[in-house]
Amino acid sequence: MSIAICPGSFDPITLGHLNIIRRTAQIFDEVVVVIMQNSTKKSPMFTVEERVEMVRKATERYGNVKVDSSDILLAEYARQYEGAVIVKGLRAASDFEYEFQMNLINKQIRPELETMFLTASGKYTFLSSSVVREMAMYGADLTGLVPNELIDMIKEKAKVWRNK
Repeated sequence: MSIAICPGSFDPITLGHLNIIRRTAQIFDEVVVVIMQNSTKKSPMFTVEERVEMVRKATERYGNVKVDSSDILLAEYARQYEGAVIVKGLRAASDFEYEFQMNLINKQIRPELETMFLTASGKYTFLSSSVVREMAMYGADLTGLVPNELIDMIKEKAKVWRNK
């Protein structure tokens, strides 16, 4: 059985993330979407538990996708899935530079761990969680940026987050 791990902070999950997850689910038998705690991102909008809930809602239509969270290094997390491949989505050349560096670090920790890069669909190359957070804070329409079933949740959280 082929297993892919799609890591990210997903704060919040976007349609770009979902596009990568859907395409990964078509390639692999099982996909584990893991919400990682990113120490470089100081003030997430959503808690890890909220992000897990959002990703579960957004991916429930895919029978071979499960959602998890982790606060350990990705290479260490992947040990529990024999032969798993890390799948990362790329929007631009700058994403590749960063993700390639992460791949090299993962290889240093676990030489057998492979990473596969999927390029974003053209219509999502501009889309990031930080763009969605910024737009949500100003009450902009999030249609076409995030899964419809999450729009109200994101807007409500943005109101609270903005007033911090």
